[in-house]
Amino acid sequence: MKKHFFFLLLSIVTAVSLSACGEKPPPPADSGTEEPVVALTVWGAEEDESLLKEIFASFQSHYAGQAEFQIAFQPQSESSCKDALLADLENGPDVFAFADDQVAALAAAGGLDPIEDADRIRAANLTAAVEAASVGNVLYAYPLTADNGYFLYYNKAYFSEEDISSLNRMLEVAAQAGRLVTMDWSSAWYVYSFFGNTGLEVGLNEDGITNYCTWNSTEGSITGVDVAQAMLEIAASPGFASRTDTDFLSGVQNGTVIAGVSGVWNAVAIQAAWGGNAGAAKLPAYTCAGQQVPMASFSGCKLIGVNAYSQHPEWAARLAEWITNEENQRLRFAMRGQGPSNISAAGSPEVQSSQAIAALLAQSEFSQLQRVGGKFWDPVTEFAGSCAQGNPSGTSLQTQLDRMVEGITAR
Repeated sequence: MKKHFFFLLLSIVTAVSLSACGEKPPPPADSGTEEPVVALTVWGAEEDESLLKEIFASFQSHYAGQAEFQIAFQPQSESSCKDALLADLENGPDVFAFADDQVAALAAAGGLDPIEDADRIRAANLTAAVEAASVGNVLYAYPLTADNGYFLYYNKAYFSEEDISSLNRMLEVAAQAGRLVTMDWSSAWYVYSFFGNTGLEVGLNEDGITNYCTWNSTEGSITGVDVAQAMLEIAASPGFASRTDTDFLSGVQNGTVIAGVSGVWNAVAIQAAWGGNAGAAKLPAYTCAGQQVPMASFSGCKLIGVNAYSQHPEWAARLAEWITNEENQRLRFAMRGQGPSNISAAGSPEVQSSQAIAALLAQSEFSQLQRVGGKFWDPVTEFAGSCAQGNPSGTSLQTQLDRMVEGITAR
């Protein structure tokens, strides 16, 4: 199946056209002799704090004399930004980073206004990233990255190119070495990997809110029980551990983890830990119902939004655009290894030669844009958590799958 994300990533490594990044004039300062005080709160990933503070400093320098800026950073996961923001929208941050699957809900709830001068933002960014930041034909956020997916990191000192084509083989190698291959089964985002290329389906209904799901199907060459059984066998391997992304990186750094599933946000830290042995590739296949099934992935973009209730909407928009401009997307790639959505930045030799970006491109053939409703996450996490622990309750796998699907499709 042709994947939207394939074209987004293909654009990253083939983009050759450069677009101008002209700036609209800053909001006018007050006519008084004193500079106006502009207090802005920014939500972003905890790992981005150093990067963002550097960007804030350049923003303040660029607009020195226009206002007295007081920019405060608060850590907030991009994946849960929508829920945190909508809990208290009027008192929320002025500027915030979030995953693209939340844009429709945020716009519908009145948290985002259409972007002014949208044509210029569209022209500066990859088409698929612009579409991910839009609802219909209306642009509601500033594209930030074009790389919100995951793939395999591995230590070349332990694995051959042949080894990394099979998850089961990788687990054997890790067990023999007394080391681990990890993946976060507490996150439904990653668990999609096991169901995505089996013929079992999940996605949004036409209402844009509720889900359809056939992960409990008893028909076809691969059934839901087949997938669940395969996950149990993986979990039982002494070479496997379900670990959060943070724990994965800690294991890489202390030597206990030699491979794992993660994204470009860990590229710099993994390169520092493994040096010349750092490798990245598409996800391996896993054994299911006697077949080798390519592991799937969710994909998407990260965006920057401006709260419609900001007390300083013009300056908030100016800061959001500054965070996402070509120069700062290049800086983000250099400091965090994240793939730019900006056409000029994405076309740079540094980005095109990145192992992580190459791995995302290879994985894109097996990826799907993340488009699921809010009821998807908790039931999948509960099901996968039971598998990670070896099904301690002893409840039949079909019963657990039925319960998961009931929760996913609840209205």
